[in-house]
Amino acid sequence: MAVWFYCTRLSEFSSTGFLSSRVFPGIFNGHCQLKFVNFEAQENTVSHETQGLSKTHLVVRRGKPFKITLVFDGRVLNPPSESLMLEVRLGSLSERIPVQFCKNPSHSQAWSAIIAQENIHFQSVTIHVCSPVLSSVGLYHLLLHIKDSQIRVNYALGHFALLFNPWLKDDPVFMPLDVHIQEYVKSDYGLIYMGTHLNVCKRPWSFGQYEPGVLEACLQLLQVSPQHLSDKHLDYVLRSDPVYISRVICAMVNCNDDMGILEGRWQGSYKSGTKPTEWSNSADILNLWVSSQCSPVRYGQCWVFASVLCTVMRVLGIPSRVVTVFNAAHDSDSNVKITEFYTSRGEKLGVSKDSIWNFHVWVECWMRRPDLGTEFDGWQVVDPTPQEKSAGVFCCGPCPVAAIQRRYLGTPYDAPFIYASVDADVVRLIVRDGVVVGRTVDTECVGQQIYTKSVDSDRPENLTHKYKGMKKKGEEKALTAEKHDTVLSSQSALALGLTPSGLVNTYCKGDKSLPVYW
Repeated sequence: MAVWFYCTRLSEFSSTGFLSSRVFPGIFNGHCQLKFVNFEAQENTVSHETQGLSKTHLVVRRGKPFKITLVFDGRVLNPPSESLMLEVRLGSLSERIPVQFCKNPSHSQAWSAIIAQENIHFQSVTIHVCSPVLSSVGLYHLLLHIKDSQIRVNYALGHFALLFNPWLKDDPVFMPLDVHIQEYVKSDYGLIYMGTHLNVCKRPWSFGQYEPGVLEACLQLLQVSPQHLSDKHLDYVLRSDPVYISRVICAMVNCNDDMGILEGRWQGSYKSGTKPTEWSNSADILNLWVSSQCSPVRYGQCWVFASVLCTVMRVLGIPSRVVTVFNAAHDSDSNVKITEFYTSRGEKLGVSKDSIWNFHVWVECWMRRPDLGTEFDGWQVVDPTPQEKSAGVFCCGPCPVAAIQRRYLGTPYDAPFIYASVDADVVRLIVRDGVVVGRTVDTECVGQQIYTKSVDSDRPENLTHKYKGMKKKGEEKALTAEKHDTVLSSQSALALGLTPSGLVNTYCKGDKSLPVYW
């Protein structure tokens, strides 16, 4: 009769505080008994580029082998009569992995566990464990089963966190240049560009992915998402896809639909929380969210939402960067235009809900898009600031930057809204006695500059051409015609008492662009 039980003795900690090993009591004299497991923390974290991410869990990347050493009490395993099997569990997902003896560890599309001949010693063996490159990310349970002809014994070895692997070519988040991975995954230092396109200022931000508790907060974020709470099994399965992960995390950074991290506020009093301008790092926000039992942290605005999202994505292994759009439009009625109404004296009427922000901040995440085709691989816009709903939820993206540049507005997700943010025409209507008596179309106002921090430098990198590109000849002709109409409308506006400068100039004050009248 088989005997099943789990050993629960507390783990021993190394001098660094990392959960590096676990000790088990001696049992069943005469049989192979596990005494000790070493997670080889130092070597694994260096090999997997995860140093400093956690002091309580082993953190490894998918598709790359990591090793654990099993120390036995009295004698080592006897392969002819005894067998080892590892088991990995992620919620309802479970995979049993027979431990095999062979010369060299090999990559596989399935989980593998290999003991090479040189890793067999008198009382210990070292196992190289490798996950499939498309494994789901999350916190896994690791178990060991020892079986002989008379008995089966189970050990709960511990946990390990499995992340995306931007170093591995077959991973959809693969990034070819190591200098880019260092900037967009490993670096915990960033700059947020703010102000106006004529007066750009910058503020430093600490993404804080190496601060205590941050990785655990990011994993907790996945566990309390509506997708996980409504269907845990499906959520675990879909976590292999960075497109899915980015969409889930985007919605969870704001608290409008769920147990998300940040509550936004753009006006009024901030006494019941922290002013958005007082935040300077993501770790404080994430740890406060966890310590308050997933209650929203007050308050955030666009650069705070974006910076926290960037932190979570970098922790999970998805290359990410914070991007600022100057003169960013908010298209509230989905017509890819910004409509403004004025009196004949140049006074702006509060008729339209469309607006232009002096700047807006979102995130670009790097990934392949097999759902769309290789032409849409690369940087994807993901915007966690709650502005408009996407499929009933306050999130935006991921949307390929290439689709915005080419004006492919049917591309998932939310291409029309993102395109309008960077390249919408601004239609200004002059109204008198309820009748439109003048009209201008400004094709240049929106998306004046688009900046992100340069690689390994504090200088801004100008991304404007990546979003707006070069207009085709036919498009130039159409735009030229619109500009001609604008001149005629401006002449009409002069007769109505509205100066041309009142039509085309903006003055940035607070968060939104306001017209200037001379």
